[in-house]
Parts: sequence; C-alpha cells; structure tokens
Amino acid sequence: MTGPGPGPAPRPRPRPRPRTPGGAPLPLLVPALLGLAFLVLPLVALLLRAPWSSMPELLTSAEVWQALRLSLVCATAATALSLVVGVPLAWLLARVEFPGRGLVRALVTLPLVLPPVVGGVALLMALGRNGVVGRWLDDWFGVTLPFTTAGVVVAEAFVAMPFLVIAVEGTLRAADPRYEEAAATLGAGRFTAFRRVTLPLVAPGIAAGAVLAWARALGEFGATITFAGNFPGRTQTMPLSVYLALQRDPEAAIALSLVLLAVSVAVLAGLRDRWMTSA
Repeated sequence: MTGPGPGPAPRPRPRPRPRTPGGAPLPLLVPALLGLAFLVLPLVALLLRAPWSSMPELLTSAEVWQALRLSLVCATAATALSLVVGVPLAWLLARVEFPGRGLVRALVTLPLVLPPVVGGVALLMALGRNGVVGRWLDDWFGVTLPFTTAGVVVAEAFVAMPFLVIAVEGTLRAADPRYEEAAATLGAGRFTAFRRVTLPLVAPGIAAGAVLAWARALGEFGATITFAGNFPGRTQTMPLSVYLALQRDPEAAIALSLVLLAVSVAVLAGLRDRWMTSA
C-alpha cells in the first residue's frame, strides 16, 4: 500500500521587478533636474567663491576660534540637556497611553515648524527676568538666563530637542516590547527594564537623534540672537558670526559658512547608513 502522494509544490516567491532601463519621462525629468539644481547650485557657488588662498588666515583668527569654541561647547551642552529630558519624553510618548497624547506630541514637534525668532520671543516671555518662570528663577535662585551663555544652551536645546524626541520615539515604536515584558516577568522593575533592556535596544536611534540635535543646535540662529543676544565671547556663536561677517567682510563670512557646511556634510555622512540606501 503506497502512502499519500506529495502535496502541491509551493508557489515560487515573486521576484522584485527590475528597474526600467529606459529614460525618465520628460515631464518628470525636467522639474527633477530643476529641483536638483536649485538645491545644489548655491552650495557649488559657495565653493566656487570661497577665498581658498586666504582661508587659513581667515579661519585662524581669534574671533573665529572664539565663536567656533563657543558653538561647539553650547551645541554639546544643548544636546546633553536634550538627552536627559528628551529620551524619557520619547519613551513616554511611545510606551504610555494617556489622554491627550496626540496633543502632547504635537506640542513637542511644534518647534520644528515654529519660526526660530518666535521661539526666542517665547523663551523671553517664559524665562526672561519678567517671564512667567524667569522671575521666580531670578528672585529665588538669582539665575538669569537671557543674554548669557546658558541662555544660548537653552535656546539651542529648545529648537534641537524635537529632532531627538522624534528619532527616539520612532525607534522605540519599531522596537519589540516583548523584551521589556520578558524582563518584567523576571522581576525587573519598569525603570530597571528601561535602563538594562530598552536603552541598549534603541541606542542606535538615540545616537542618530543626538547627532541630528547637535547639528541643529550648532546651526541655530534666530532663537539664539533673540533670547541670548550677540555678545562676542559670551553668546556669539558661529551662525551669528557669519551674519556679522557678511556685513563687513564677505570673504570671512564665506569661510565661516564653509566650516558649518563641512559639519553638515559630516553629519549626513555619519547618518547615511540609517537614511540612505545603496543604488
């Protein structure tokens, strides 16, 4: 007696469709090339007009190094502040259900679309000497934030932290929560599971968000000049120095712009594995 015959053969998986070897349609190709030129041409013009022969002299001046040092210190401090409060905020938005979570997420992302100058005015109304909270900081602790280096850090953190929160929240939502549940069944508390399981799991997203926040803080202008002013050695960061140099020494402004452009390219290169795929 023979056994049952073999079942039906499994269907082959559909292969991905190859890319069309033909050229793009003209109605799409022309605006695509115009858009590419619109984005690339200003950067090319910056490189072409750069005073390469006098670049070492321009970049080694005391004012440039002072502004660069202040920018690096303040951007790093703003990123650290964003990490301390932004990662728990991202975890709250990704893991905890509570009324009004959508509204909270909208408020968190509002600085992304808010004009930076408006953000600076809002910071003055909140943390200025006569602000809603600033008056208490001044009376109780003698802390004054506007027009100080600490004010630069606060202004940069205000505009940069949403980038970190969005990146970390997206990573948390993509992470499998069963690892945290398994840690809880083994007796780990909520904070222990967050520290021992969740943080290592989402570390790449935290790193990417921190790099984005740092780059955004380094290039911040509007909120900084509105809330912290423009005092050399105290609040004058690289973008503010570029703005002033453009009025009195355009070549110096170009040189400073190239420094910020190089930082932006380095950030993009560091994140290429996360957002860019090979052709």
